[in-house]
Amino acid sequence: MPSSEIAPSAAPPVARLIEAFHRLPGIGPKSAQRLTYHLIRMPLEEAQEFAAAILGVKEKVVLCDTCANLSESAECLICGDLQRDRTRICVVEEPLDVVAVERARVYSGLYHVLHGAISPVNGIGPNDLKLRELLERLRDGSVNEVIVATNPNLEGEATAMYIQQLIGPLGVLVTRLARGLPSGSDIEYADDSTLAHALASRSEIPTHGGDS
Repeated sequence: MPSSEIAPSAAPPVARLIEAFHRLPGIGPKSAQRLTYHLIRMPLEEAQEFAAAILGVKEKVVLCDTCANLSESAECLICGDLQRDRTRICVVEEPLDVVAVERARVYSGLYHVLHGAISPVNGIGPNDLKLRELLERLRDGSVNEVIVATNPNLEGEATAMYIQQLIGPLGVLVTRLARGLPSGSDIEYADDSTLAHALASRSEIPTHGGDS
């Protein structure tokens, strides 16, 4: 945030906190200032708890060895749940997408988090995603379906097509969430009913190439 956007009379610690909040995605100058002054008014015990929660996330949260979702141990709660359907894997871009799909309460399989989407403009290629780990999970033949739940935008569609081309030859059914999700939107912002409809109406990704 340019220093001109911070009140000249703001004490240096206040200015630093405003700047820190402003660096967060979706936080504008005014929101950063409101959050800062809210913390200033907060009782010391609550502020300490807030700070401890932030440090706890940085110190204790790791990626699940299997699905790359956020976890407190080598295996996340979903991968460790023996009641989940282990024949299906839902592939998403980010950990927040797992939260969104789970909120719909219609999917009982496993997940795989790519941590991004193919985006040549941003210098993100297939090797930058958790695709090799996804292939490893399919080698034992226990997975019958891979549900590609990448975002319905250019990057998400490119990633979905790449996944289909990558694992289609393995004989695993590759499906895509139905168009209940509006184009250009993010899964994490979809409401429960939209996600439920999209999951229930998913379709197989067509294979391109070959004889027409």
